[in-house]
Amino acid sequence: MLAAQFMALLDVFIVNVAVPTIGTELHASGAALQLVVAGYSITYAVLLITGARLGDQLGHRRVHLGGLALFTAASLACGLAQGTGELIAFRLVQGAGSAVMIPQVLSLIQRHFTGEARVRALGAYSAVVASGAAAGQVLGGVLVSADLFGTGWRPVFLVNVPVGIVILVLGSRVLPKDDIRAPERSRALDVPGLVLLAAAVSLLTVPLVLGQEEDWPLWSWLSLAAAAVFFTLFCLYESRLARRGGAPLIAPRVLRHPGIGLAVFRIMAVMAVNAGFLFTLTLHIQGGLGYSALRAGLTFAPTAVVFGLVGLTWRRWPASWQSALIPCGFALTAVSMAAVGLVLRNGDDGGGWLYAAFAGVGVGLALGFSPTLTKALATVRPEDAADASGLLATVTQLGQLIGVAAFGALFLNRLESLGAPGSYTSADALLACMCALAGTAFLGAVSGLVRRRR
Repeated sequence: MLAAQFMALLDVFIVNVAVPTIGTELHASGAALQLVVAGYSITYAVLLITGARLGDQLGHRRVHLGGLALFTAASLACGLAQGTGELIAFRLVQGAGSAVMIPQVLSLIQRHFTGEARVRALGAYSAVVASGAAAGQVLGGVLVSADLFGTGWRPVFLVNVPVGIVILVLGSRVLPKDDIRAPERSRALDVPGLVLLAAAVSLLTVPLVLGQEEDWPLWSWLSLAAAAVFFTLFCLYESRLARRGGAPLIAPRVLRHPGIGLAVFRIMAVMAVNAGFLFTLTLHIQGGLGYSALRAGLTFAPTAVVFGLVGLTWRRWPASWQSALIPCGFALTAVSMAAVGLVLRNGDDGGGWLYAAFAGVGVGLALGFSPTLTKALATVRPEDAADASGLLATVTQLGQLIGVAAFGALFLNRLESLGAPGSYTSADALLACMCALAGTAFLGAVSGLVRRRR
């Protein structure tokens, strides 16, 4: 399950470093390239909660394997695409496959692991979720630079095919059979709620991923305003449906569960900081410092490795530390983000201090994310597993989109205001972004302290 999760997460970021090559070979416009990158995220975010409910309806094992098969087939189609139109269409399908596949991972963990085993499984899940972004940058740089058999950018998609086939074969043998007698299986799919939520998420994500490329036209602001309206309508409809005894898309009792609201804020904050960090730093080291795709990708390796190690081991740390891990993680992230901006401020490569700051980012983000997710799901009832997993998976994806849009816009606008591009101006723009990222991480630290005092 986690191998499938990791593969799907890679595809959110692996395409970033391949974009210049795709644009050259397919003669794609800037808007088309933006859709190649963003199409996957749009359908992924829109359909995540629907995918979670489908697991309840049809069985988590069956839906997980079906989504994996769709994702693998779409990856093959992306790798063989002959034009940008085909590539964009298949990226949309790829995102839909992920949205169906990914929510089942948390649901299966919640249903089939208990006690310390569940904690370990959630720790591994957390490590995969947040290290997948950095690993996507690394693997993308390696594959594009290798230019295997003269195929250029295509291996960033084709690599999923053999991996997906192997996981399908193994998953069909080892995943537990679906319990067709499960009572929640009878819950009807909330179609009006699905339509309202899909409209709200679409109206939010489309301007977030395309607004910067299009210089934030009027339609993007109108779309964001309409998203707020549709989210309000969705909440009102779901509450009314629950009062009438129906089966809402997200059970209100999940939202009222102790700690879920704070967990949603923390997860969105840490994923926005993670995505904003990766995106703006990629722009700086490839555009400002002129690194190759391979070197740019490998730059993020320390962050990914440290994040994974901390995500897998934090439960073994002294018990007296556990209550302070989340606020301390956010605080360490804030300090490390500021340090990254400072060591790169002169337009050079930062030397060894940069990698020390990267390690701090990895540790801090892991402590902000992994314990938050584990504690939020530790006491969720099995019958609420699908709703909780769909909600948190959607929040994770929206956090990434918001991070890329907000901090990417800050970087590009600052760079434009500084005039002629170069390593010094790019470093100045990066410093502004790192300070903003540090401020966002500090909010996460404060939220943790406030919660502890209560």
